[in-house]
Amino acid sequence: MTYRQIKESRKNMLVPADISDILDCTPYSINVQAQSDATKLGFPVCVMGTRVRIPRLAFLHWLEFGNVPVVVNDIKVGEVEAI
Repeated sequence: MTYRQIKESRKNMLVPADISDILDCTPYSINVQAQSDATKLGFPVCVMGTRVRIPRLAFLHWLEFGNVPVVVNDIKVGEVEAI
């Protein structure tokens, strides 16, 4: 898929084949890296057994801004506010 196709897509999750053209690599290499050390990819992935899924909005954020944390109302996504 192209950047534009991914941006206009309604899919919540992408597969390695969807993003491989943008990253100029094979879907297999994305899958292998996600299995061995997903943090080295730089963008969020979900690994379930042998299946790899990439959250579409998080991938787009990574493409546009890199590894900048997402902040919503002064709270970084992933942090839990104490009650």
